[in-house]
Formats: sequence, C-alpha cells, structure tokens
Amino acid sequence: MLIAVISDTHMPRGVRRLPDACVVLLTAADLILHAGDVSTATTLAEIEQLGPPVLAVHGNVDDEELTRRLPAERVVEADGARIGMVHHAGPRRGRLARMRRRFPDVHAVVFGHSHLPLHESEDGFAILNPGSPTERRRAPVRTMGIVRAASGTLEFELVDLP
Repeated sequence: MLIAVISDTHMPRGVRRLPDACVVLLTAADLILHAGDVSTATTLAEIEQLGPPVLAVHGNVDDEELTRRLPAERVVEADGARIGMVHHAGPRRGRLARMRRRFPDVHAVVFGHSHLPLHESEDGFAILNPGSPTERRRAPVRTMGIVRAASGTLEFELVDLP
C-alpha cells in the first residue's frame, strides 16, 4: 500500500499551489494522510478530488469548519500497520519517546507543524514529519513523505519537491 503524506499546505495563500511532482505522487497513492494546517475546507476538498481517500487531522491554523470536522489526532490502519496522526508533536527533545507514550499501540506517528522534514526510528517505532510541499520556511527545500505499508511493516521516504 502506497501512502502519500503531506502537512502544512497553508492554502489558499497568494498563488500558492501544490507542486506538480507532489500532485503526481498524491494521485498515485492508495491513501493520502494530511497532518494538519490544510487551512480551509475548500483546500481539503481539492485534495480529496485527486482520487485517493484522504485522512487528516486539524492543525493550529485550520479554519473553524476544519477544526470542527477533523480530529486533533487519529489512528490509521494500513495493511496491518497502525499509524498515529497529530499536527503538533511538541519540542524536538524527547519527541520520539513522547510520541511512543502518546500512541502506545501504533508502529509510527505522522505529524507536522514545524515544516521541517524528519524521519526518526528506534526499536521498531518511527516518527515522520513530511515537511511542507508549499512553504519550506527553514527547510532547504519543499518536501513530502511516502510510506509503503506491507503486511504490518512500514517503510518511509522523504521526497524533495522542485
């Protein structure tokens, strides 16, 4: 199962849009995970129109409709693996252990907020921040994540976007 992971799209804002390479990967996925800060329900609907199912959590800048409609955290089943989702995972120091405590029954946690891509793992547990496909801030490039789920295992990849 191919899972495309994005966060912090912050659209619409000016002429901002998802990069073509991101859209290609989103469209090819079996599932899209959005780790918050979509911004508007209209933007979420546009992502949903790409085809694959979209599961999301709300972030700190999402409008009132999204905040009401989307959970603050959730757990997703993906080909025998469980992935936790939350927008803000807190400070860098101790993050992996903190997420393991917060989501004790998952194999990984996907989060956003910082716009900084990150993949860390320890003892069979992983955390992934896909960065942002639209607003890199302090990251060197815009990014997204890919997760391959198969028979209860997860493989992670951070993808640089032009």
